[in-house]
Amino acid sequence: MVKKTEEVISDLKAGKYAPIYFLQGEESYYIDQISDYIEENALQEAEKSFNLIVLYGKDVKVKDILGNARRFPMMAEKQVVIVREAQEIADLGKEEGQQQLTPYLNTPSPTTILVFCHKHKTVDRRKSFGKELEKSSVFVTTEKIKDHKMADWLDSYIKARGVSMDPAANRMMVEYIGNNLERMTNEVNKILLNDKEGKVITVEMIEKYVGISKEFNSFELQNALMARNTEKAFRLLQYFDANQKNFPPVMMITQLFTFFAKLLLVHQSADKSKNAIATLLKINPYFANDYLNAAKNFSLPQTVRAIEYIRNADMRSKGVEAGAMAPGEIMRELVIKILH
Repeated sequence: MVKKTEEVISDLKAGKYAPIYFLQGEESYYIDQISDYIEENALQEAEKSFNLIVLYGKDVKVKDILGNARRFPMMAEKQVVIVREAQEIADLGKEEGQQQLTPYLNTPSPTTILVFCHKHKTVDRRKSFGKELEKSSVFVTTEKIKDHKMADWLDSYIKARGVSMDPAANRMMVEYIGNNLERMTNEVNKILLNDKEGKVITVEMIEKYVGISKEFNSFELQNALMARNTEKAFRLLQYFDANQKNFPPVMMITQLFTFFAKLLLVHQSADKSKNAIATLLKINPYFANDYLNAAKNFSLPQTVRAIEYIRNADMRSKGVEAGAMAPGEIMRELVIKILH
């Protein structure tokens, strides 16, 4: 049965456990969220010693998994068998292994909760085995959160924990961490653990507990360009060049492209009201004025040229375009072209 993560978590919290879970897809955060909940809550603490079995795909074959799934629980009503990294099971993608597993899918043990954590890959649901899995298990396919939805996702995650976040702090976290949900939640939880009294997560708290500098980050470079502040832009570039591990040029170039691509949309929009721009760019209205002000400093032709400069810098940074340059030099040349 195909289900969404939210549905599965809701069922689990209501004490409704299925015999088989097949969790697959690109976003491992949701796979871990479901499997961890089952691991922590399906059995009483005293039952786990004998009835919680965790296997790893690279170490087992389908027959090993079935051997564990068919055993009887010891001094408990149920047992839990979790197969982590199930995409590494050698024969799961082969006919032999699939033929072994299919009978169990049709008649699973009523005393076993079997969980497959099949990360970063998906089975072909058009083929008979995929169709059988979809029909006979709680079947979840996870996808990466789109970049433009991360700010809303982070707000929802924060609110669920009874706190809120400054829009500027939200933007800083999303820009720095991106759509890596596991890392994002770890960093947020670190903040909440260290600042238990705080009801609003601020830029200062992120700087203190996550280690993102509010003065030296790619968002500040974007601000410097928007304001045509050459001195600040080059001071930031010097810092980024000395810390390329945290600020790789490819990442910086990508973020600049995203900014100017959005600025191009602003120029082309007939309605330049704050709310209209926020809706168009899928951003918090708090930041709409940034783009409206940038549109005053960069005309439409200048914006188009900036995008072309960024594309050329991107090709150079990846070694596609001729002209060997150090990463820092590529960034300096790019900023000079954009500002002049």
